[in-house]
Amino acid sequence: MSTASLPRINTSFFPKIITAENHSRFHQQRQNGGHGNVESGKQSGKAHPLKGNDKQPRFTKQDIAVMLSFFSIPSYRNSHKHNICVDMLRKGYHKSFSELFALIQKWNASREAAGPGSAIWQQEPLEEQLDKLDQLQHFLTRAEAAQRAGRYEEVYTNQVSLARYFDNSEDKWLSDHFFESSLHTASLIKIDGGKKEAEAHSNMGKVYMEKAGDKKIEGKAAYRVGLAYQSSGDQQTAMTYLNMYMELSKALGDKDGLGKAYKAIANALESEGKVAESVEYLEKFVEVSQGSDQSRSLEEACMCLGVIFNSRGQYDKGCEYFAKAYEITRNLRDLPLLQKTQVYLGAAKARKMMTAFSSHMETTGLVNTEELLAWKDSRNDMFSDPSTVCAPVSFHSLKTH
Repeated sequence: MSTASLPRINTSFFPKIITAENHSRFHQQRQNGGHGNVESGKQSGKAHPLKGNDKQPRFTKQDIAVMLSFFSIPSYRNSHKHNICVDMLRKGYHKSFSELFALIQKWNASREAAGPGSAIWQQEPLEEQLDKLDQLQHFLTRAEAAQRAGRYEEVYTNQVSLARYFDNSEDKWLSDHFFESSLHTASLIKIDGGKKEAEAHSNMGKVYMEKAGDKKIEGKAAYRVGLAYQSSGDQQTAMTYLNMYMELSKALGDKDGLGKAYKAIANALESEGKVAESVEYLEKFVEVSQGSDQSRSLEEACMCLGVIFNSRGQYDKGCEYFAKAYEITRNLRDLPLLQKTQVYLGAAKARKMMTAFSSHMETTGLVNTEELLAWKDSRNDMFSDPSTVCAPVSFHSLKTH
């Protein structure tokens, strides 16, 4: 017995719910138990959704999401990375999107470079780790919003939060990335006396000290951190890192680094009013500079000592070190530096001479008067004690060099 074939109805899976009118009519049909006005399609000249159409309706993902919501069906699913990126772009966080995308690409490139069997090859890809993507979106967009408003302290805080969140063996590269970003941001903060910048240098110093066991890099990092704390006024913390740099330089036999450490420590001690200790380190700076044949470092060390002794009224010692610096610069062929040492030496010589000159002025007597008149005629350095002063350098000679 033959079975009569049923006519095939060409229909789409979902009704076309893309307008406010269809939206309202669909709800009314559901309330009426699914019985709507079938003739309304004919009256309006539109094809009924259950009738055949020449062209199937085309739905966007947004249309599908709306329709699925009426049937309590989960919305159209993209990957979590895709949804986060789209959300960032919709809200105008283009910088955050670019950074996130670049980090994902960097992870993938590192994985490919390492190859199968490597530790990173066994890890779950960054773009599939949902919690980490959420953290990146949260803090990156907050940082970008703060940057637009010029609130660099908030930018710094969000970057450091990300650095600390990823501070583990698996994500260390992400932590290093955000610590480095925070260092750049900290340099833009001008209202805290350099505290954030010092903290950022400290964080980067720790990053460098944790890599590959390279003592030279570790020493340079400690030096940078020490200088940062020094510039912010925290001399005690600065001394901790500078002493670390000094010891590493000794272990490596790095005389240039050792001289830099001595100078920085001397500056820190002087800032705390410990002048005697400061002088000791500057004298070590002179010694190590002489031993390493570092002419510029030696000139710098002599100038530092000359300034300290001169400021303390010890003009003999000040003149001694300024004269050494002057002799060094004569061989360096550096005219601006030569002129600088000439000025310092001339000022030190004048102050030294004025001490003896003033005593002659205050003491009456034929000898004192004759010496004053002789000096006025010749203007030679006749008030200095030859046994305690360097080779005389007259003002006339300073002008001719």
